[in-house]
Amino acid sequence: MIAIWIALALLAVIVGLGFYLARFAMTGKRQTLDEARAWQEAHYDLGWYDALEKRDYIVKSGDGYALHCQLARNPEPSNRYVIISHGYTDNRFGALKYGRLYLDLGFNLIVYDLRGHGLNAPAFCTYSVRESEDLNAVIADARAWFGDMKALGLHGESLGAATTVAVLKYAPAVDFAVADCGFAEITPVLVGGLRAMKLPGVLVHVASACAKLRYGYGFGRMRPIDSLAESRAPLLFIHGAEDDFITPDHSQRMFDATRGEKRLVLIPGAKHANSVLTDPAMYAEAVGTFVKKVLGE
Repeated sequence: MIAIWIALALLAVIVGLGFYLARFAMTGKRQTLDEARAWQEAHYDLGWYDALEKRDYIVKSGDGYALHCQLARNPEPSNRYVIISHGYTDNRFGALKYGRLYLDLGFNLIVYDLRGHGLNAPAFCTYSVRESEDLNAVIADARAWFGDMKALGLHGESLGAATTVAVLKYAPAVDFAVADCGFAEITPVLVGGLRAMKLPGVLVHVASACAKLRYGYGFGRMRPIDSLAESRAPLLFIHGAEDDFITPDHSQRMFDATRGEKRLVLIPGAKHANSVLTDPAMYAEAVGTFVKKVLGE
């Protein structure tokens, strides 16, 4: 009888930990706009952004969720647009470290707060599932409103990169996509996180089952790589060679699965989501060369 009670107590602990990990993974604390801007300002000058003509607007996703977006116009009149998606816990300001690069390439910038981030209503993260539906709505809205559009690109970092890849299953009307340090699937990333905390990776599967019960989404569904099977969109993958959070093999796997125009660039010495700051010249060359090639320049 004692053994049964011990087993039940252990099971209760494991299930309780599973629900805790599910909540931690899907509802982690997000930065405010002020916090995100402060981080950007500590790493580079934002004067160029402040000088741009900007317009804030809202896009409704398929389920009616309101996404706060912003158009920042290039100082030189342009009919090119790029939608930049930020990483987990960040917000639209996290997209700005890529903004100057695209201004120099002649693009207007569209930045937005991913679901549950920034100015948006609180919401749990589904690691590219609902987020890709949202991005698809932002793309469709941009195509509808900006009638002068001649080119539309996507650029994403981390969760934003995974979202950028995942949206391709909807075959959106985009001319290219750049995915920086994205994950092919979320499960191994979470396993690595648990092991770094000296916890057994198998708990991820318990947490996934708990997430399915609590939020309706298990981690096994969060696989951007599956969106590449039918896509022919030109894709540039960039990854920090020293990224030990989302390791470079994620981009390698997605590169191998890509069937259209593609390129993979590893930035030496760069950790997670830091490639553009580690070697801005190499980063700009990679993006510029790829974009010009796919646009026929």
